[in-house]
Amino acid sequence: MAKIIFIEHNGTQRDVEVGPGGTVMQAALDNLVPGIVGDCGGACSCATCHTYVDPAWLARLPPMSEEERMLLEGSLSVEENSRLCCQLQITPALDGLVLRTPASQF
Repeated sequence: MAKIIFIEHNGTQRDVEVGPGGTVMQAALDNLVPGIVGDCGGACSCATCHTYVDPAWLARLPPMSEEERMLLEGSLSVEENSRLCCQLQITPALDGLVLRTPASQF
């Protein structure tokens, strides 16, 4: 199991416990985490699962693909720690991952 910590733009924290397999985006949708839309269903084609990775976690995540990078370039409020959570596969190594959601995905 891995605990993923989502912090909404207003500071509300939601802890989600999930088993390995699947993506962080799907875990957010399954647990009704506000701020994660996931319009494309995880196909890396919409960027509505944009999150900000806590700086302590950036080096622990797999590198960003060129496709993810291109989608983020067209997104709102992109920061150096922005990632699409549909591209983050849940593994035990993600236990404790902290993500913040933007004020808007659109």
